[in-house]
Amino acid sequence: MDADVIVIGAGLAGLVAAAEAADRGRSVLLLDQEGEQNLGGQAFWSLGGLFLVDSPEQRRMGVKDSRELAEQDWMGSAQFDRAEDAWPRRWAEAYLDFAAGEKRSWLHGMGLRLFPVVGWAERGDGRAEGHGNSVPRFHLTWGTGPGVVAPFERRVREHVTTGRIRFAFRHQVDGLVVEDGVVVGAHGSLLEPTGVDRGVASSRTVVGDFELRAQAVIVTSGGIGGNHDLVRKVWPERLGTPPATMVAGVPAHVDGRMLAVTQDAGASVINPDRLWAYVEGLRNWDPVWENHGIRILPGPSSLWLDATGARLPAPYFPGFDTLGTLRYLRGTGHDYSWFVLTQKVIEKEFALSGSEQNPDLTGKDVKLLLSRVRPGAPGPIEKFKTHGEDFVVADTLEELVAGMNRVGDDDATVDVDALRRLVEARDREIDNDFTKDAQITAMRGARRYRGDKLVRVATPHRFLDPKNGPLIAVRLNILTRKTLGGLETDLSGRCLTSDGAPLPGLYAAGEVSGFGGGGMMGYNALEGTFLGGCLFSGRVAGRAAAERVG
Repeated sequence: MDADVIVIGAGLAGLVAAAEAADRGRSVLLLDQEGEQNLGGQAFWSLGGLFLVDSPEQRRMGVKDSRELAEQDWMGSAQFDRAEDAWPRRWAEAYLDFAAGEKRSWLHGMGLRLFPVVGWAERGDGRAEGHGNSVPRFHLTWGTGPGVVAPFERRVREHVTTGRIRFAFRHQVDGLVVEDGVVVGAHGSLLEPTGVDRGVASSRTVVGDFELRAQAVIVTSGGIGGNHDLVRKVWPERLGTPPATMVAGVPAHVDGRMLAVTQDAGASVINPDRLWAYVEGLRNWDPVWENHGIRILPGPSSLWLDATGARLPAPYFPGFDTLGTLRYLRGTGHDYSWFVLTQKVIEKEFALSGSEQNPDLTGKDVKLLLSRVRPGAPGPIEKFKTHGEDFVVADTLEELVAGMNRVGDDDATVDVDALRRLVEARDREIDNDFTKDAQITAMRGARRYRGDKLVRVATPHRFLDPKNGPLIAVRLNILTRKTLGGLETDLSGRCLTSDGAPLPGLYAAGEVSGFGGGGMMGYNALEGTFLGGCLFSGRVAGRAAAERVG
């Protein structure tokens, strides 16, 4: 044996699994097809949001949460309806226990700290029993994604120093070694060394091969979001036709190849048609990887229009129901939509996903952080407004629509008179505290939460009042992100075969397992659950594999 445990994939779930196994005295080989510069994988690029239930941060912000309310929201969002959802449902219940229990104290004990204002993400479809978060639960890590990765990278590197963990970068796994029905290792191609920056596509030139053996193998290789052909292949009919054009929320190496490799070894893949794609994607004016997309995390005030300028119906407001909005927009026949807003809205309500787009939070810079509550939009937002090809800025509605029609498709023109009638009607509703406009009601309701009023939701105002300008239109692209289905696993992280039996020696964690069980989020995610799913499933698989070896 080359090690007690082989972990395939050095993202967050892989780091957690390797650290947990090594903490229990096992030797670990940590393989990845990329170079060491990509240690931490997609988690490094994330905003660092964590789903927690009844946390001290929530209570300080006046939020009353409970395990029962969180389960109501989770199950209403997951909408489990298949026989193969048995394990995903059990994983969901276990994860809720974790998020309402020791998750925060476990992370806090490793030095992870949280931003005090809790965000209210994925606000839902308008039904108490339906999809969405009833209360704010999105806890930002102080240090964003790198701050989530840091405690586990530190633990792994400490074990590297002692020799208990060994890195094997540029090892592309092409198959698992199976003997007498037991997974005993992995084989594949050695790729030439690479010096490209983190996230940049690396060479696939093969310079050799390898075969490595262990008593347990944990697959933590991530999802399919960087492989748009595969995304289109699994795109479900319930979400309409696959988009012809998408932007990439993840680098090219998030290619999904290990799903097929593991399935070829006998593991069961379930719910491959469940995926998470955002509808508020921007083309990055300063890309890290090819076709790099950045998601807007919007407040609730922007008018959301389809490509022709028609307003989206309730409850498809910014920040409410991601896949419901995606499904609606796929029915319009266009791959993009529009936000129309004002400078006052962009200053208060726009945030960008990604560690590199939030230098204040990522760098733990309190002075820079205070700029968020001062006049003006944050620096990264202003740069997108100035340089981004998806932004149109104008002093008048006529100029705005002319710009929208230059940026949009030739067969999806916006009519200035129709848009003027729409905006004027919306502005008339602002004059009273009561309204029949459901979006304005939602805006005012959001401002009753002190976190939203402080840093997230602009004071309701007339869009056509010049003192609130200039006017801004933002073209929104579909952005690939997460895989919600994957390798079916039991509550020990063991991969199961098509007949439901464990495949001896094989485990999985993170996105490749649908963050646990083959899809613990069901059809929808509540946000803050992606990183948390990597943490929880990586911990479970690492501990279980170590126990098996023992």
